[in-house]
Amino acid sequence: MKSIKQSIEKWKNHSNKFAAVRICILALVICLMPLISPASSSSSSLGAESQSGEKIFHQLSSMARGNGDAGLFNELNTESRKLNWVDAAETEFVGNLRILKPNADTIQTIYLLRKLTGEIYILSLPDDPGLLEENANSFYAGLDKKYESKLDIKAVTMTGSVDGRTYAFARFTETPQPLLLDKIFKISIILMLFFVMVGMGMTLTFKDFALVFTKPRGIIIGEILQFGLMPFLAFCLGHLLGFYDQYPYIFVGMILITAIPGGVTSNIMTYYAKGDLALSISLTSFSTVFSIIFTPLLLALYCANMPEVIIPVKLVVQTILILVILPLIIGMTVRTKWSGFAQKATPFFSVLGIIALLVLIIAGIFSNLHIFADTTRYGLKFYLTVFSLTFIGMLSGIGFSKLFGINNFQTRAISLETGLRNAALAMTIALLIQDAMGDFYSSMFVTSALFGLVMYIAGVISIALYKPLLPVPVETD
Repeated sequence: MKSIKQSIEKWKNHSNKFAAVRICILALVICLMPLISPASSSSSSLGAESQSGEKIFHQLSSMARGNGDAGLFNELNTESRKLNWVDAAETEFVGNLRILKPNADTIQTIYLLRKLTGEIYILSLPDDPGLLEENANSFYAGLDKKYESKLDIKAVTMTGSVDGRTYAFARFTETPQPLLLDKIFKISIILMLFFVMVGMGMTLTFKDFALVFTKPRGIIIGEILQFGLMPFLAFCLGHLLGFYDQYPYIFVGMILITAIPGGVTSNIMTYYAKGDLALSISLTSFSTVFSIIFTPLLLALYCANMPEVIIPVKLVVQTILILVILPLIIGMTVRTKWSGFAQKATPFFSVLGIIALLVLIIAGIFSNLHIFADTTRYGLKFYLTVFSLTFIGMLSGIGFSKLFGINNFQTRAISLETGLRNAALAMTIALLIQDAMGDFYSSMFVTSALFGLVMYIAGVISIALYKPLLPVPVETD
């Protein structure tokens, strides 16, 4: 009789251990059902052929990297100067400057003007290279530095033929002016990220890193989920739903946001979820430091076989060093030398991080509403995929933590750390590397920004699920 009771108790314990796992798997299947239905699984449902402007851009970009005859660059520049600009049509539009610099010194640089609607113009350059200098008396002065912002462009345009193919050409009639709001937005997101990381540093002590010795299982499982499971999940969803083939820069954006460390958001949500805040802070600390290795490594690994995509690893590393590691060290130094000030300032920086991120995401979306008009590229499937990425990440954090016997208190923290990421960092990296990568439609930025918005919704839903799925003792609650 005693052995029967022991067997029943053992069976109950075993069932309880895997209950959360079974529920998570069921929720995961339900979440994926609308994405993998027959109507949406076909790659053709992702849209028609890309616009010709994008095709021209990627062809020229590929030539600049040494794939094909880059001598076409010289021909395009020469042809643009021969055109009869007297009869050209005047136009004004908002757009971006794209600069393609071939590897060979004998090949001339091509400057492209891209309208927000996707059309591409080959910019006709003056015969005198000196007119491109920053202090020159020319519409083209300091052109190399103007790729960073959206521009208000006034020009004349016309078409011309090179090697049997028709191209659109443009010539400035006035000096292009950066849009003030766009410039403010880019400066703001960089400054915001820097100061938020300083604030994060002021919350950290070496004890947070030493937690790995007292709670090694939670730290190890959490980091494996962050840098192992999540990028792999993004990779699988990107292939399954056709983004890899149809919209490669959305795919890269999915990898980028899942290869980014956690941020202040996960710590604050863990606090409200009544999870292990110390573990959450430690996981954020470790993932932030590890990001200097794993973020560029995972981007290079999962995007290695994409012909249109070349990951600027050096630029990614530099960005993380300057905007993440350096301010983190500054913050920890302030905490060490002026601990009283750091403790008083910490709540301010925590609130700043949440509010600033939301404001910048919303501002970024509203300043790029033209992008969302492209419902073929950014349709229902795109929105569901990005939401599923963060929500399934949190559910997976629950399932895998319970498989390895992590208690509910720590599982709540690990779940949130798995699904919530430093979206501000992903947005900043996306903006800084998009030209080097040829991200024509800023798809990496759009993906990161949307993730940063919907992760709050997914986080609130997950916290509501913790009470029935991950009950904790009243004294811990």
